Amino acid sequence: MNLQETIEARRSYRSLAPVVINENMVSELANAASLAPSCYNNQPWRFVFVYERAKLEEVKKALAKGNEWARKASMIIAVFSKDKDDCVLKNRVYHQFDTGMATALLLLKATELGLVAHPIAGYDEETVKKACAIPDEFTVITLIIVGKKDDILHDDLTEWQKESEKSRPPRKPLEEFAFHNVYK
Repeated sequence: MNLQETIEARRSYRSLAPVVINENMVSELANAASLAPSCYNNQPWRFVFVYERAKLEEVKKALAKGNEWARKASMIIAVFSKDKDDCVLKNRVYHQFDTGMATALLLLKATELGLVAHPIAGYDEETVKKACAIPDEFTVITLIIVGKKDDILHDDLTEWQKESEKSRPPRKPLEEFAFHNVYK
């Protein structure tokens, strides 16, 4: 799969089937993230790849009600960083931006590997920190729900979620966010 095909294939599906997670797969995902650019090469990102059954069940307790579908995850990746690990220039704090770039590369690598890697915001941060032994000074930016795409639309999906599985959600037209030379 070339880069454009990978970008176009990446989707945040919610209807998941199980997949066997192994250390090689985790290494491939982590290596892809490690190649992201960051301010002064600080690499502020941290990832906890949770796939052992007991620990995975502990992390799943953090999921918000709207993310019931994520309980089918074969792996959950906690993505976190802290401002002191990256550049702070005037009022620009880079750690979340840089961690986002690393996360994007991880998502693309997951897609290339045939996985669904769906970042979510609906979780209890303290439960995640406790389950993953993440120190308090870090911010958990997202959880990435990992599995295989399932063609069966599961009953734990809402009607809206089932509908969104059928086709890619619409994208904003380029003229709404891409400007030539000046913002209009």
